[in-house]
Formats: sequence, C-alpha cells, structure tokens
Amino acid sequence: MVFHPPVAIVAKAGDAGKYKTGLPIWNMLMRGFMAGAYIAMGGALASVCSTGIAASAAAIKDAPGLAFGVSSAGFAQLILGAVFPVGLIIIVLTGAELFTGDAMLAPMAAFIHKISWVQVLNLWVWVYIGNLIGSICWAYIMANGPFVSFGVDAATGVTTATITAFGTRAIAIAAAKTSYVGMLGMWSAFLKGIGCNWLVNLAILLGICADDAAGKFFGIWFPIMAFVSMGLEHSIANMYFIPAGIMTAGITNTATTVTWINMWTANLIPVTLGNIVGGMFFVGIIYWVAFRKEIAALK
Repeated sequence: MVFHPPVAIVAKAGDAGKYKTGLPIWNMLMRGFMAGAYIAMGGALASVCSTGIAASAAAIKDAPGLAFGVSSAGFAQLILGAVFPVGLIIIVLTGAELFTGDAMLAPMAAFIHKISWVQVLNLWVWVYIGNLIGSICWAYIMANGPFVSFGVDAATGVTTATITAFGTRAIAIAAAKTSYVGMLGMWSAFLKGIGCNWLVNLAILLGICADDAAGKFFGIWFPIMAFVSMGLEHSIANMYFIPAGIMTAGITNTATTVTWINMWTANLIPVTLGNIVGGMFFVGIIYWVAFRKEIAALK
C-alpha cells in the first residue's frame, strides 16, 4: 500500500483546494449537489440500519439467557458509525464537492498558494447551496419511499400514508438534532460541530495519504465512524436528517416539534460555524503552520 509522508499530504491538500476554488459556479453547484446526496445516502443507511436496536437490546436485557448483554445506546451509535462513511468514501473517490471538506482544503490553498479569501468564500457558498439541494432531494426520496407505506382505505377509496419503523426513527433523529436550546445548547452544537469536522478533515487527509482505493477506504472509514459513533454534528448530514424527519411527519400527519425554522436556529447555524472552525483551524491552520517550512522546501 503506497502512502505519502505528512508534508506531501499537506501540500496535496493545498493543491486540491486551489483546483476547487478555480471551478466555475455551475460546476461547484453540480458537484455540491452530488456530495449532498451521497452524504444523505449514508445518513439514510445509518437511520435504517440502527432502527429497532434499542428495543432489541431491551429485550435481551429482560431475558439475559437469550444472549450476552448489549448497551442499547452505544451499540446503536456503533451501527450508525459503521455504515455512515459510505457517503464520504463515494465523494472522495468520485470527485464530488463537500462543504465540510472544503472548510479545510480551501483555506490551505489560501495559505500555500496565496489565493484570495474571496475565492475561498465563493467556493464555500456555492458548494453549501449545492449540498443543501442534494441532501433535501434524497430526503424527499426517503420520506416518500422507505419511510412510509401507502395503502387504499377499503371504505373510502382514499390513499393513506402510514409511517414505517424507519420513518419513526427518522423523525426521532430529526427531533434529537433540533433539541439544542438556549445559549448552552448552541454552545454544545457548536462544539460538536468543531469535533465533527476535525475528524472529517483528518479523514480527508488520510484519503489523500493513500494512492490506492483500499487505502483511501480505510483511511476515510475510521475517522468518520468515530465522529458519528461519538454523536458529533455534521452540517451537511443534518441537511438530510432533519428534512427527512420533517417530510415524513408531514406525509403521515405525525406530530413533531421539528420545523424548517428550527432546523437552522437549533442546529445548522451553530453546527456550520463549528464545522468551519474544526476544519479551517484545527486541521488547516495547524497543519500549515506545522509544515510550512517543509512545504516551502518542496517548491
């Protein structure tokens, strides 16, 4: 397995950021759309695969002779983390554009290649919009597909939508992600956003580290599994999780406190800011400062 030394990884990250900031707006939007959909695919898979684990674990606890004990909360998080990385793996291997990765790559390009911060912000804005559209598109597919069951009332002939177990799980996840209230709640969401994108961008660097597909797969998988299992917050993933819950609740007339407004005020705004800090400062700036002399020597 071929891999690059740390200074080469940082230099390659800067090169990647320079290339991304030079893309035309339509391309940023298109690649952003794809990345938002891919992250949503991983989120949808995580929702489905973790459905019912808490109930199963409770049943095992009540009947210990059936199996060894299971920690329901921890085991559910592990399943979430184990399957969610499929989205970022697809993004890295197919060249889509993810805002949280660009939060590190574009600033690195600014530091190393001296591109303008206007270019950095331009990339962030259009990729973020593209990610949002792609995420909501996949949320619509899931909310009208696996999360509901449609049937015809025999008496009235009216088509009705019944929520499935997967849909109930989707609504519960959306409610949990919009439960940050008050200043302390916002601070918690912000810190979870920092921790998340710190790990996400370490995954990006490990993906750059390897030249072969297997190396990129394992390099990306472990940090992403870690952030999801720890319950940290990823703004683009939440662009799927929360709309999926809102749409599913609307289709099935299920009561929920989640709205399109508190999706932003109780999650996406503080989490996005945290993601920027986690990617730009804790990975981008720190690694550039640590290796800038070695990078200069490479030129």
